Amino acid sequence: MSRVNIYTFLFCTTFLAIGCYAQQASYPKSKILQKNFSSNLKDQLRELEKDSFVQYLNECREEWKNNPYRPIYHFSSPESILHDPNGLCYWQGNWHLFYQYLPSKDFRQHWGHAVSHDLIHWKDLPIVLYPSPENMCYSGATLAEKDKVIAMYYGVDLGDIVATSSDPLLLNWKKVATPAIPRVKSGETLPYYVFDPAIWKEDSIYYAVTGGRTNTGPGNKAMRSTSLFSSQDLKIWKYEHNFMKNECFLPPGEDASCPYFWPIGNRYIFLFFSHTTGSQYLLGDYNKEEHCFYPTFHGRFNFMSFLPGGVHAPSATSDGEGGVIVIHNMHTGKKSPGWRGITTLPRKLTLDKCDTINIQPYGDYKSLRTHHQHIDKTHLPANKEIIIDNIQGNALEIKAEINIKSSPMIEMNVLRSPDKEEFTSIKFFKDRGVDLVRTNPALKNQRWSLISLETAHSSILPDVISRAPELAPVYLKPNETLKLHIFIDKSIIEIFVNDKQVVTTRVYPGKKESVGISLKSQGRDATLISMDVWQMKSIYKELQNDFIK
Repeated sequence: MSRVNIYTFLFCTTFLAIGCYAQQASYPKSKILQKNFSSNLKDQLRELEKDSFVQYLNECREEWKNNPYRPIYHFSSPESILHDPNGLCYWQGNWHLFYQYLPSKDFRQHWGHAVSHDLIHWKDLPIVLYPSPENMCYSGATLAEKDKVIAMYYGVDLGDIVATSSDPLLLNWKKVATPAIPRVKSGETLPYYVFDPAIWKEDSIYYAVTGGRTNTGPGNKAMRSTSLFSSQDLKIWKYEHNFMKNECFLPPGEDASCPYFWPIGNRYIFLFFSHTTGSQYLLGDYNKEEHCFYPTFHGRFNFMSFLPGGVHAPSATSDGEGGVIVIHNMHTGKKSPGWRGITTLPRKLTLDKCDTINIQPYGDYKSLRTHHQHIDKTHLPANKEIIIDNIQGNALEIKAEINIKSSPMIEMNVLRSPDKEEFTSIKFFKDRGVDLVRTNPALKNQRWSLISLETAHSSILPDVISRAPELAPVYLKPNETLKLHIFIDKSIIEIFVNDKQVVTTRVYPGKKESVGISLKSQGRDATLISMDVWQMKSIYKELQNDFIK
């Protein structure tokens, strides 16, 4: 073996030196002043009340609060751009959400920060990660331990970086490895790919999987990459191997950015973002002796391209009870001067007895309910649109249960104008999908049903880009009623179907009167068993510290 090959071999298969990229050009520090805060909660709360940057964020929220498309109970960017959510975690009684934030005063990715005690009411906090020595702070994950929270993320032009914090509100962070895993230099050929990392711990060893893409597919096509690394001290990391084995679900062109890896029930889930088709997941088994993940099922949170108005990247953490909590960011379909970027409501993922994922809205959204209206049992005659009188709004929670009977299609229109020039259509097609026996042999002679979310008529505005229909499979048992749990918030609609599926999109009605609701059964009669509707309150009316634990 030549001397050059020996050096390459040692670099690829043994510990990666922390300072091997010290010769890279350093980038300017952020133009936003980085402050140090006290280490106890009482002092931190006092300091935050007077913090100039927090005051600036509050002023931005006040400035943009009357924008007709700015959500009032989904978390949104205080100003400028919110991109990928990062490092969702629970620490000392509070939930923490980090996100790629491009402040208008320094238009590079920083990590923005918000805190909540219930995953619904959020308070803006100062930036936690500033670019330096890296060019920008891209996506990553966190790991909450007893004595600290670890953040691992991709530092642009440098590699994966590790930072830690241990104060009550996670305001002060120290970068302990810059980089922990250096990126591949131009011209180098190495057996791993460095990009967005996920981090976890087994016994006393830390593990990280970096997601992304490599040109290793048939015909040199782009393929997803999942490289596994290990470390004993967070500073020095060893390349292990490719993390996924026998993965056969993703076609060429899909990548695995923004990865999160968590146990769910008695199995494991790998959540990720593909720049081709958006947010999705793989369910499978994790061999702890091999440290390899074997996927057996594939699912999506986004059912078309993520552009325009689709679900983007996940941020996920364990709920401590065998489930996983995930929040996504949403793409826009219309320019919003001064701000851009919102998130979905938190969702709880659990594993059912058939090894499929159940999906429910999570967090204390019920605390936002006001002005409740109830509709009793209502006949839905075939082919007649029934307008729900006296129920209107564009910031609503709707729970509807429908006996489909033999109707081939149930349609609900929301954000409907009186002349029906604007409306967003939700359609359910009973047993119109593929044969279930192909994915679950126990369900012979049964088929997937389909839920559709269509925005072709959602807006008459010339600058709104309509989204192709979201069409997602959902399984209903032969005599199971249809249960729709819908959240409408100005420019976002989330539809949970029987706690088994969710479809989501952005909408931008151009008419103020586009606030109505209607129901229709196609072909044959059906029955609305009941409908409950609540107007929803804003989560930003009060920005005091009283909801911080």
